[in-house]
Amino acid sequence: MTPGARTGLEIGGAIIVAAVAAVYLPQLLELFALINATVWVSMAVLALSLGLVWGFGGILCFGQTAFFGLGGYTYAVASINFGDTTWAVPLALLLPTLLAAALGYLMFYGRISDVYMGVITLTTTLILFKFANSTAGDQWNIGEAPLGGFNGIPSTPPLNFPFAPDQQMVPEQIFVVAVICLAACYAIAKMVLRTRFGRVCVAIKENELRAELLGYDVRLHKLALFALSGLMAGLAGILFANCVFVSPTMFSLSYAGQVIIWVLVGGIGTLVGPVIGCVLVQWLTTYAGTLSWIDPNLLLGVVFMAAVLLVPKGLLPTASGLLAKLTGRGAA
Repeated sequence: MTPGARTGLEIGGAIIVAAVAAVYLPQLLELFALINATVWVSMAVLALSLGLVWGFGGILCFGQTAFFGLGGYTYAVASINFGDTTWAVPLALLLPTLLAAALGYLMFYGRISDVYMGVITLTTTLILFKFANSTAGDQWNIGEAPLGGFNGIPSTPPLNFPFAPDQQMVPEQIFVVAVICLAACYAIAKMVLRTRFGRVCVAIKENELRAELLGYDVRLHKLALFALSGLMAGLAGILFANCVFVSPTMFSLSYAGQVIIWVLVGGIGTLVGPVIGCVLVQWLTTYAGTLSWIDPNLLLGVVFMAAVLLVPKGLLPTASGLLAKLTGRGAA
């Protein structure tokens, strides 16, 4: 099978899975479970954004939640002031992308090392977290939207149909939109990686110096990939804002750490792996929250250590490797 045919097959499989989930899950799940599923899908988009830039660009961003939170806050503020989410969505996609581009320009063109890159991105999201927490009071309003400090913006309007502010979507429809967005992000990432640009990004991750000596603009490629991941993270923030109210926790250190754990558990260097890791870890922590004898954060730490020690490549690459061995032995 050629690489192009394999990519088409994988994208087709993702579309089929998304279509099945969008059709049947709203009918099978109760409202509370459906809202939780929408949260998980939005977080899966966030995990996919980090999996793309880390697994295929070699850029470990500790502050992916900066773009995630900025997307959510921009959507909430814009939709309240516009009274219509039609223009709030593109604005909420634009600002995280611009932030990622500006931050990436300073890091990549400033020749910042990988260690300091992680520090800078983490510091960015912590600054936004601190700022969002300090916006309590009537003076912290953007137009008609109160920022609310640590309480956040609880009255975020849900998505409405384009140019129809009086036709707001119900939770079932928002879930379908979230699933479509996740499938679209996966398909876009797969197609980008199949292009010359994507292959160069992978080459830069493997050996940045060699790629630069071959004449490729390493900084520009890393900047473009970083901006694309910021756009996806902003989209995740928009979806999250439609099922959970916007608050400073979107920028929090706990969320920033969880995204990295999701990608590690699922598998670096894959696109499906981060999605699987995100859903699996969130299900485990949600289940642990129903138990009185264990702390969900403690369970999260145990999962992280187990993933690093037992399956350092991640669940999906490990399972694929085992399947390949078994298939090879059977053929032999």
